[in-house]
Amino acid sequence: MIPQPPFPIDLTPETASAEFRRLQPHLLEVWNALMMADEAPHTSVVVPSMTLDQSELKKLAGASFYEERLLFLLIRLRNPRARVVYVTSQPVHPMILDYYFQLLAGIPASHARARLTLLCAYDASPRSLTEKILERPRLIERIREGIQDPSRAYLTVFNSTPLERKLAVLLGIPLNGADPDLAHLGTKSGSRKIFREAGVALPEGFEDLQSQRDIEEALIDLAAKRPGIRRAVVKLNDSFSGEGNALFRYPEILTRERVREALRRIEYSVPEETFDAYCEKFCRMGGIVEEFIEGAGKLSPSAQLRISPRGEVLPISTHDQILGGPGDQVFLGCSFPAREEYRLRISEAAIRIGEVLATYGVVSRFAIDFLVWRDAPDAELSLAALEINLRMGGTTHPFLALQFLTGGKLDRATGLFYSPTGLAKYYRATDNLRSDSYRGLLPEDVIDILTENRLHYSHSTDSGVLFHLIGAVSEFGKLGLTAIGNSREEADALYYKTLEVLDRETAYGRRAG
Repeated sequence: MIPQPPFPIDLTPETASAEFRRLQPHLLEVWNALMMADEAPHTSVVVPSMTLDQSELKKLAGASFYEERLLFLLIRLRNPRARVVYVTSQPVHPMILDYYFQLLAGIPASHARARLTLLCAYDASPRSLTEKILERPRLIERIREGIQDPSRAYLTVFNSTPLERKLAVLLGIPLNGADPDLAHLGTKSGSRKIFREAGVALPEGFEDLQSQRDIEEALIDLAAKRPGIRRAVVKLNDSFSGEGNALFRYPEILTRERVREALRRIEYSVPEETFDAYCEKFCRMGGIVEEFIEGAGKLSPSAQLRISPRGEVLPISTHDQILGGPGDQVFLGCSFPAREEYRLRISEAAIRIGEVLATYGVVSRFAIDFLVWRDAPDAELSLAALEINLRMGGTTHPFLALQFLTGGKLDRATGLFYSPTGLAKYYRATDNLRSDSYRGLLPEDVIDILTENRLHYSHSTDSGVLFHLIGAVSEFGKLGLTAIGNSREEADALYYKTLEVLDRETAYGRRAG
């Protein structure tokens, strides 16, 4: 009989919090392995749970398959002494695993496979994976059995909540993520406060709002601070990918009644949203109102960083985000690296923000979204920070893919990523490649298309295409891809060539995304 975990499944939040603080200092012991700076034996437990607001998560087609995005963390198996325990809600198709194994240059697939423990909750319900694991004591024990040495192990998650903290405690290993008690620092309201503390510019606006009346008053006060303002953005504190943002257009005559009427015509980032549902979520999680910057040539770059257990702020990457939806509020994809004219500037601002977060005790990955624009074509470039994401995001897995394939590293002086051969690398990536004509494609079909059209990543040229979210394609007609090239132009050309190939191979339908 499998023994029970060392702590009761129903341990109190107070007990979990105390034990969590005892375990977290052990993250320092595996830091070099975590950064892939040595080849010491260790175990990486990956639970790719999107433990987010379920009403917001329902907007994301194929959300359950987003657990596949972190399969790029099989990069850990490049260390021949490392082990990975990877847990999912539903089984991962064997061909998808084969696809990743054959990309591990220099490591026999059989050797990597022997060091991978793949576990599954066999639960397709629309809840977070962590919830499902916590309901299954024997699954928790199977995860523990996959950990060779708890003193050389850590838990990696998509985002940290009290549920992930509880799981780390039950497994007896530190959490490679921010303390859930610090989650407020990554809300829309918390982000604005951190930006001010760091001395980084941010849009004019108001935070810590809790009701429809608060929104109305903030919109009126914002118009007083910004005479002639045409638009504002209302944002839910805990939304993601811009899908909790809504665009407000000011009426010509500014009265409370006119503002209230205009608020009912607010433009949501997703078409199925309603005023009553949005207000209910706003009252539940709170949010902000801030000016919509109307400048010319606007772009939305982001910076990704990591804070070590020692409190060091380490830049990881910069990206230009590709946005869509009303007012360009929804994240669709990204281009790496961010443009040269502001790449180092946003990195420097992000480091200042990271240094403030470090004083609060934040550890692990996070990202910061910015806006850059010019008030006139010949004006100086302006910059404002928009939000902090204390979690992995849409730019995390493409960068992991780049590391996975090349084994290269970021040059902090330039913000460029160089492969071991000395080539600067570029990519364009998306999670949102959707078409009704893709529905019914099996993982085998996707890999056939990729191989027959010679889009596969080539280690000899350091360029090619890597698919993810392959499990979502048959049911949802949805794929993710990262197109890697030796210049921005080459990466873009590969990206569009892939779209052409997919459209041609599924010619009876039209691409929708």
